[in-house]
Amino acid sequence: MHRGLVVGACVATLSLALTSGVQSAGAAKAWMNPKLSPDARADLVLKELTFDEQIGLLHGHFPTLMGPKKPAHIQQSAGWVPGVPRLGIPDLTESDASLGVASAGRKDDDATPLPSGVALAATWDARTAFESGAMIGKQARQKGFNVLLNGGVNLLRDPRNGRNFEYLGEDPLLAGTLSAATIRGIQSNHIVSTSKHFAINDQETGRMVLDAVIDEAAFRESDLLAFEIAIEAGQPGSVMCAYNRVGGTYACENPFLLTKVLRDDWKWPGWTMSDWGAVHGVNAATAGLDQESGQQLDKQVFFDAPLKAAVKSGEVSKARVREMTHRYLRSLFAVGVFDHPVKAGGLDTKADGLVAQRAEEQAIVLLKNEHSLLPMLAGAKQIAVIGGHADVGVVSGGGSSQVAPLGSVSFAKPKGAPSWGGGQVYHPSAPLAAIQARTGGGRVAFNDGTDHAAAAALAHNADVVVVFVTQWSTEGMDISMSLPDGQDGLVSAVTAANPNTIVVLETAGPVLMPWRDKAGAIVEAWYPGARGGEAIARVLFGEVDPQGRLPATFPASEAQLARPMLPGADQAVVEGFGAATPAPFEVHYPEGSDIGYRSYAKSGQTPLYPFGYGLSYTGFKYAGLKVAGGKTLTATFTVSNTGKRAGTDTPQVYLTSGPKRHQQRLIGWSKVTLKPGESRTVTVAAPRRMLASWADHGWKVDGGAYQVAVGPNAATASLKGSTKVAAGTLKP
Repeated sequence: MHRGLVVGACVATLSLALTSGVQSAGAAKAWMNPKLSPDARADLVLKELTFDEQIGLLHGHFPTLMGPKKPAHIQQSAGWVPGVPRLGIPDLTESDASLGVASAGRKDDDATPLPSGVALAATWDARTAFESGAMIGKQARQKGFNVLLNGGVNLLRDPRNGRNFEYLGEDPLLAGTLSAATIRGIQSNHIVSTSKHFAINDQETGRMVLDAVIDEAAFRESDLLAFEIAIEAGQPGSVMCAYNRVGGTYACENPFLLTKVLRDDWKWPGWTMSDWGAVHGVNAATAGLDQESGQQLDKQVFFDAPLKAAVKSGEVSKARVREMTHRYLRSLFAVGVFDHPVKAGGLDTKADGLVAQRAEEQAIVLLKNEHSLLPMLAGAKQIAVIGGHADVGVVSGGGSSQVAPLGSVSFAKPKGAPSWGGGQVYHPSAPLAAIQARTGGGRVAFNDGTDHAAAAALAHNADVVVVFVTQWSTEGMDISMSLPDGQDGLVSAVTAANPNTIVVLETAGPVLMPWRDKAGAIVEAWYPGARGGEAIARVLFGEVDPQGRLPATFPASEAQLARPMLPGADQAVVEGFGAATPAPFEVHYPEGSDIGYRSYAKSGQTPLYPFGYGLSYTGFKYAGLKVAGGKTLTATFTVSNTGKRAGTDTPQVYLTSGPKRHQQRLIGWSKVTLKPGESRTVTVAAPRRMLASWADHGWKVDGGAYQVAVGPNAATASLKGSTKVAAGTLKP
């Protein structure tokens, strides 16, 4: 793009001619030959780059904080790295993207919000993950971005983490598989996707100062394994390091994470970028960080003048700067950013909204259904809808991932929320309107739930009650497992007045349910995204079979957690960047890789709802298990629909013990849609790494007998079998 001032028609004509000449020359450059490898193309560009131009590619702006220095052509967004026009190197334009194309919290946007990450995990469906990623990747291109800061794959170690809604549950195989599919979907549009936040970024309290302390073997078999699967299968162009320390060293200057694991062990070729405000010194470059992001949020721009000075002094070599630049450029070539420049326009929000709706329909989990209260009968004479701002829309998560499309409604932030960011945003898809559309508005009455007695009175006179409850969560703060604002009391009052009460949860993750035994039915809808109200109504009325399965265990109480008291919760809340922070503290992980369902299997405790749990409007049974061994393990069995309705089931295969280890592990699953009375034989092959343990700096499969269980969730073994697997090693 020509950025000079154009004065007069003659100058304008000359400028256009010069610009066209530069573009023609750029197109003829050797590195624009798509038949060359990304590495070869990057090397060719590097030969033409000056040292200062290389440095210029290694630090980027947060346009929102640039003020009058922000160029007019750069939109409000998460990040901008200026390119090198003379060589055809494009500007890097970055958008936050966990749940859609988030334009730095704008509330007049036409972006389509996806259901939350934990909702996507509840689909247990890689195809849905790919389609969701492809949709937001397409929208990124149509909105002028070439990088989406997506790919959150931190495991749910604690249900109180304020960013759990962005992530993909507690299991490394499930989280890594779906994250990889999302990354591939985004990058199918020639848009770079990141994988983040590397690593063990599992709470918001003290995230800038805490030190995650964990044994390497446990780390490799849990949080790092999720990233390994996502990066290996997804091949993201970039990996974003986290705010926290790991083993005493900040993640963005941690040579174990950035060099030993990512580059030496995993052979990943892309570039590492910092989280915004996560760089503390120029030493991050020698540790393996390639690019400083959102430089306005750091104490100084470390990867500009200080990096140049470090090279001059010999602290950082010129070869390292060249490597940093190379990794950045080769990813842009590999993903197609050079060859397919973005051009704004062409958004189809109606079609994109249907993608989000289909994802939510697969994510909704039916947790309880006494006396077949669901699906609701459209012929019910009187329906009461109560609470949850169901007349307005569906709740969404806050922070950098916030997508606020046209028509969104905001409510005030609760006490203790970070000062930065917006309020509680509700996406404009009202469940009340969707229910009314299926029953006739005259038979549906609404109460906002603020007066529990009035809500109970309305419920008492209804045939069926649907009470909506919400739990808002945001980046920058952690949450309680109890529903806020007295909503547990609301549900108790309503269920006491009418046992035919359906409770619809719109939550960030697991919550406590002191009223569970009194409710007739319970539905987990997560953060439903665009057209979420319509998706919820379709499930409630049986237009869609509930097919979501829990991607995280729902504890019966906080006493069942590995850390009943959240570390750092007794210290000051982190208000924002540059504000007072808590004193540094350590978080220890004695549970190691026994996260969630693995811990319950080991301890024998009974959760509120187990990992993998979810009901259907029909029934299923499993039979005929055959387990074959060899280099890996394969389970073959038959799934049958025993009910009178079509439905979708997700049978899960778990390793229950091996020759030297007794640890439950998810090793595979299958998603099957069957007609009434239909049966289908499915085969699930375990990735060999899921049978291995981390030992002697590598993956080791012990030879011997392996026991497996097949069931509808982690706590139910419908079928059991065993086989022998050969010993062997796998490269890290």
